[in-house]
Amino acid sequence: MPSVLAWIDHDSKARERTLRILSLFQEKESRDELGLGSVRDSFADQLFPGTSTIQTRLRYMLFVPWIYHSLEEKRLPAESFSIQADKLERDLVQPLMDSDDQAGVFGKTAGKRLKRLPSSVYWAGLGVWGIRITPFSQDEYHRHIEETYRRRNALKALEKDAKVRGDDIDVEQRMAALSWHPRLPAPPEDFPGAVNFALTREESEFIRDRIQVACPNSLLSLLALHCEPADTQAPWEHPDYSSYSEHHKELLTHARLFSEVMHGAALSYNVQLARLRNHDDLVAEHQASFDEWTANLPLEEIRAWSVSRLWELTMDHGHTITPQTRSFVQQWIDHTRKSPSNLLSNAEALTLIKRREMKLKGSRSRFRNQRALEQWGGYSGVGRLVYRWPNVKVLLNDLYQGLSREDQC
Repeated sequence: MPSVLAWIDHDSKARERTLRILSLFQEKESRDELGLGSVRDSFADQLFPGTSTIQTRLRYMLFVPWIYHSLEEKRLPAESFSIQADKLERDLVQPLMDSDDQAGVFGKTAGKRLKRLPSSVYWAGLGVWGIRITPFSQDEYHRHIEETYRRRNALKALEKDAKVRGDDIDVEQRMAALSWHPRLPAPPEDFPGAVNFALTREESEFIRDRIQVACPNSLLSLLALHCEPADTQAPWEHPDYSSYSEHHKELLTHARLFSEVMHGAALSYNVQLARLRNHDDLVAEHQASFDEWTANLPLEEIRAWSVSRLWELTMDHGHTITPQTRSFVQQWIDHTRKSPSNLLSNAEALTLIKRREMKLKGSRSRFRNQRALEQWGGYSGVGRLVYRWPNVKVLLNDLYQGLSREDQC
């Protein structure tokens, strides 16, 4: 019987939360076989707020509000608002595919039949960066759009009365009637008929300013303001690392050590599964990766690492890190500190990995479910944690290119 994920559709927030969970299964860094995602995402959200591993290009941060703002200007009723928004998002696919830069196009393969629309991917980030002002979830926004129109009508009446009195309207009253930031740049005249990913200078400055105002203490803000793009494998390898604040350096040090240590846990998991499958080539491949990991492990640094400080930095940042997760991580660190080269022959360390996966997956555990083991593709979570850095690099490069551009696109 195939596994099924279901939920009771009480409200739009529950529905969006479930759809977000479903989408996570396709993210590169989300193959969270050992339940480390809460720690990973806590670091990522502090370093690069508003980003995700399913964001592809920066100009989508403008495409989405441009589409919705245009529909608001037409005063489309609620019953057709979401339908028309859906159509306009799908209409973006072909113009982007006709442009010179097709990397990161939503619908590149599926065309207008794409299942995940950009608005669902960028909605949260638009809110974090302060480009989206409405506090509604996307579905609530669609359903309450006529309430937005009523607030605008009320604002116009207030402005008219205030003008007669020689007064001015309170800023909060103005903002309450807006869905999108009042300084949102205007779209190209032919949008969305002909469009590409090249940000104009005005658009780039707007996005950079939004990041700085909304996320002033983040590494994302620092990089957007001061640093040229760097093609490094991880954020702690950036050539401008020495100019980072002490707080950023501390976050990155703990993020790096967490990535280093827990990479070994993921490799152990893969070695054990390969052994269960009696797949000698896979065993040898994962064993070689494990040996390389142990050879390059900064063991002295790991032994001096304050794990209590790790939890101080990652707890209470919007992600629940359970006592079970903290215990698992601590035990793996303890085993690693003692003798990393013996971890694949240490029965206690092997059992730690096995029990953790069994606890998380239940009846679908590959250690107890033969069919799940047979369906295993041979690699699970073997990539190092780099906290959305590959995606952030692309977004920053788009921003930098726009800030360096004098002409209008």
